[in-house]
Amino acid sequence: MYEIDNVLRTYAWGSTTAIAGLLDRPASGGPEAEVWIGAHPDSPSVATRPDGTTVPLDELIAGDPGHFLGDASVAAFGPRLPFLAKVLAAAKPLSLQVHPSLEQARAGFARENGQGVPADAPHRNYRDDNHKPEMIFALTPFDSLCGFREPAKSRDVFLHLAGCLELSGSGVPQILTQVIDDLSLPEEDAALRTAFQRLIAGGAGVQEATARVVEALTSGAPMAPHQPELSTVLSLDSEYPGDPGVLISLLLNRLSLQPGEAVYLPAGKVHAYLHGLGVEVMASSDNVLRGGLTPKFVDVPELLKTVVFESVEVPMLRAEVSELGQELYQPPFQEFQLQRIELLPDGAPVPLAQSGAAVIIVVEGSVYLDSPKGDLRLGRGGSAFLPAADAPVNVHPVSGSTDTAVAFAVTTALKA
Repeated sequence: MYEIDNVLRTYAWGSTTAIAGLLDRPASGGPEAEVWIGAHPDSPSVATRPDGTTVPLDELIAGDPGHFLGDASVAAFGPRLPFLAKVLAAAKPLSLQVHPSLEQARAGFARENGQGVPADAPHRNYRDDNHKPEMIFALTPFDSLCGFREPAKSRDVFLHLAGCLELSGSGVPQILTQVIDDLSLPEEDAALRTAFQRLIAGGAGVQEATARVVEALTSGAPMAPHQPELSTVLSLDSEYPGDPGVLISLLLNRLSLQPGEAVYLPAGKVHAYLHGLGVEVMASSDNVLRGGLTPKFVDVPELLKTVVFESVEVPMLRAEVSELGQELYQPPFQEFQLQRIELLPDGAPVPLAQSGAAVIIVVEGSVYLDSPKGDLRLGRGGSAFLPAADAPVNVHPVSGSTDTAVAFAVTTALKA
């Protein structure tokens, strides 16, 4: 087992206090958005060897993939850690985005390499050749936009806005009338695609319509019965005035997770995290195609090839408890599953659900890891990489502790 230090990403949307508070470490004074826990080559964790020397986790794994990952993982995903875990703290909205399928990622990565696009170019779409299905487990109330709603539900919101603008005497912008007509099309795919394409094209028409909608709402136009959606319009516009993503948000499910709830997102689902602290897990990739709510590069044609235009029920992810008492969150992806571990003072140990390699991070109290190859104690904020060859691992409360301990572990979902 290897204790690891993880990379902190300081994106502007990050909270200045949430990650430091969770992991019991001094705040930097600036935004702290994500802690990356894994071996992605852009920001690999750093492992401490038994002799005290350190090595980036991706380099450690490359030295003996079979030992560190297990033969089944290498056969399924190649000689790399197939997942990436993050602690994510959003104080402001993240970009409206979508992730490619595995086939799209491989083709796009090869194409941009062939075109000679530098790996760190701001206009590059594909940073690697992997897909990025993901899940988020809420540690605090966590707000997001998550997949398309049924067109009729979005149409109701736009009709409400049109009524508000008529009552205000400002008139209904043509683009809102067009979106209402788009959402009336009988085929769901066509309705969502046409409305989305019209709005993401942006331009003066979308900016003017957004400004008039915001003016009406801030001047007292009724938000009921669409309070959450229209409040989101106001908050998004305050950060990104006139951005196409402000009105596109009305096409999407508005989701408020409570602590302990989780949701997963496959390829092609438009989403944006708005506010909150959570544990995020994904296939090891940094491929993001953005559609708005960002100053970063937006490639609309490539985005439209990636989006799946179908409405979805919010894909909530319920805990499953194994025969061994393991609390598992298992989305329909082989690359990863999440285990939440809660240990009462002087309570029984919990076996780690481990298929291949695993990582673990402690967010409350302290834990003691015990395996046939050795043991390791981790305090709050501590994390470790657990090679496949070290399994099985049991997670114990620290003897004499009076605090409940909570940790999260990630491994593959491969079956033995």
